[in-house]
Amino acid sequence: MPTMPSAHRSQWPVWLCWLAMVLDGFDLVVLGTVIPTLIKTGELGFDAVGATFAATISLVGVGLGALFIAPLSDTFGRRKLLIACVAGFSIFTIGVAFAPNVAVFSVLRLLAGLGLGACLPAALAYMNDYAPAGSAGKSTTRTMTGYHVGAVATALLAILIVPNWRLMFIIGGAAGLVLLPFLWAKLPESLPEAAPGASSQATKAPAAVVPSAESSQAAPKTGFRDLLQKPYPLVAVGIGIASFMGLLLVYGLNTWLPQLMAAAGYPVSTGLTLLLVLNLGAVAGLFLAGFLADKHGTKKIVLLWFGLSAVLLAILSVKIPNEFLLNAAVFVTGIFVFSSQVLVYAWVSQLFPPRLRGTALGFAAGVGRLGAIVGPAVTGTLVAANIAYPAGFYVFAIAGLLAVAALVLVPREVKTAVANVLAGR
Repeated sequence: MPTMPSAHRSQWPVWLCWLAMVLDGFDLVVLGTVIPTLIKTGELGFDAVGATFAATISLVGVGLGALFIAPLSDTFGRRKLLIACVAGFSIFTIGVAFAPNVAVFSVLRLLAGLGLGACLPAALAYMNDYAPAGSAGKSTTRTMTGYHVGAVATALLAILIVPNWRLMFIIGGAAGLVLLPFLWAKLPESLPEAAPGASSQATKAPAAVVPSAESSQAAPKTGFRDLLQKPYPLVAVGIGIASFMGLLLVYGLNTWLPQLMAAAGYPVSTGLTLLLVLNLGAVAGLFLAGFLADKHGTKKIVLLWFGLSAVLLAILSVKIPNEFLLNAAVFVTGIFVFSSQVLVYAWVSQLFPPRLRGTALGFAAGVGRLGAIVGPAVTGTLVAANIAYPAGFYVFAIAGLLAVAALVLVPREVKTAVANVLAGR
């Protein structure tokens, strides 16, 4: 992994990538905070079916962005892509506030999702290009705290201003517009080793050294075809399934938790509070997961995290009358559920070299977004059928167990094998 002496490291990339993740956290939660109001009032023609469609089409956009736009960061650079993605997301999110009906609302969410879907893989790839060797776990999880800080802030904002749902989208889009000039002025280009055109062998040279003419020659184009070459296929299958299940959990819970709790008989205000508590747990879990992953190995910790997530989600299927115990259970569940998915990203960053990092993270995030589509869609169907509680939590628990099974397939020594293959090219 590229390294740079600490004296030459700027904190601007760290904070700007973190703030980009805050926007992603906003998008994660915002629909879940406004859906109960939209269904209750029927505004714009929303009902349970319309809300499910809006949630699903939003995630289609995010998935397409991750799969087809994020890999462009390996070709054109992380900086340019991040700026373009934040600009697109911000403009279309503000547009959502002025949507006249469900159809326009959904199309604007789709377009906003295209930019945001590429933002996360590009930001994580940038941070792992920039991080010191041996710190992929902490680098990824700390960057992703922005994801859940954004979710927490959005849930808290919703408690204060919902049912004014239009203002939620205006604030989210405006925040992105405020971030744009800082990205333009303060975010440097990728480090030489990960910049477009750098040689795949450049990781052996100090980051502060100007690449030689040979290393500056155009590198072979990278793409998803590289993931089909040995030994990547087995890695891709395991990571893809785990990412699918991980984002099924993340988006399924954040989109429908307030409605699930309402179906269980809890007040709507309690559901919104639990959404806040869930994401507070996620922030705490990220720090713990990153530390343990770097110390004990990412594979061991991600398997443990997904397994504990399954157990805790099954426990939530039992109604808990005591408010303190309920909040504690949701907080602990948040610790494990959300950092499980982030550990998948950290592992991808370790398994793949810089020249493929954006593509690999885009693949993991893009396939994961399919799970993000399935999670809200399945849960929304259960809500429409009035069987969301406790069946929704059973679905989530099974997803956690399937992620464990998939990650067991990934060989423990894949990182070494990949390095040997690249060295032989």
